[in-house]
Amino acid sequence: MGNRRRSRELALQTLYALDRKKRQGDSASVEEAIVHMQTWAQEGTDEDESESVETGADIENFAEELVRGVLDNLETIDAKLGEYSTNWKVPRMALVDRNVLRLAAFELIHIKDIPPRVTLNEAIEVAKRYGSNDSGAFINGILDRIASLERKH
Repeated sequence: MGNRRRSRELALQTLYALDRKKRQGDSASVEEAIVHMQTWAQEGTDEDESESVETGADIENFAEELVRGVLDNLETIDAKLGEYSTNWKVPRMALVDRNVLRLAAFELIHIKDIPPRVTLNEAIEVAKRYGSNDSGAFINGILDRIASLERKH
């Protein structure tokens, strides 16, 4: 598994936990979740001796950038998701799907050095692993619209 994929998965798990407990706006809960995420990142790299300490730090740093970026831009991201999803309100989306979409939308809109196709492919793969059988297609449909329309602005 690539370092960025591991970061995305850690960020998804963190956002999922915060969302499930409705704690995205509680700064103490966010900080606690990030500390737990950093521990998960370190545990994941301890198992694979081929990864360096720098690689573990890279995973941790990118995951934290994603989590903080999503949470700092949550209202805007959810508005975009609502705008580009057909017949789905963001609060009614499955927790995993909603948070994969939030992560990928943040990447598409705010991280310009990652090609949109990479973001879409990663989101679909993470959704297939953690979501339902329909998650990949659902996420692809929404993110494809965001990628094509947001990059024009």
